[in-house]
Amino acid sequence: MELKRNQITVGELLDNPASRTVLQRRFPMLFKHPILGAARSITLEQILSVAQAYVSQKKIDETLNELKRA
Repeated sequence: MELKRNQITVGELLDNPASRTVLQRRFPMLFKHPILGAARSITLEQILSVAQAYVSQKKIDETLNELKRA
């Protein structure tokens, strides 16, 4: 999947079945979060800047690589 230099939105990732599967497998708690619907317009770059405080860089890198292959 083309991540548009991380400018792809969360909504676009969730609408694509392959990338949605990657995210569900790697971050199942994300799909239980009440703000998920409101986050659809946020870019991957914006999410990554927040996620770095909670998720290891290794897991982020692995997820990005997997999303690129999706």
